[in-house]
Amino acid sequence: QVQLVESGGGLVQPGGSLRLSCVASGFAFSFDYMTWIRQAPGKGLEWVSTISPDSQETSYSNAVKGRFTISRNSPRSTLYLQMNNLKPDDTALYYCVSGRGVSTPVGPGTQVTVSS
Repeated sequence: QVQLVESGGGLVQPGGSLRLSCVASGFAFSFDYMTWIRQAPGKGLEWVSTISPDSQETSYSNAVKGRFTISRNSPRSTLYLQMNNLKPDDTALYYCVSGRGVSTPVGPGTQVTVSS
């Protein structure tokens, strides 16, 4: 049974930073691409970033490029998203999913709110 549990969200002022984590179990995490997606209030799911199994390939949406960094620790089956210079538009519920694109989240997500 696939389980993905996100954490690390919170309330932060514009310009601040947060580091999200996602602990995975129930599938071969080390062999899968992993992706962060988000859902802002009243909007659909939005792709944020993807990382390859060997961490050699990373990709980012234009909205977060240069501010967010995706990484993974395969021995710990954990995915990370370092978010710097946060903006109010980054306010959303953040999910991790396996694979390269947007898919239905299975975890609870972690809320990120950027507000002064």
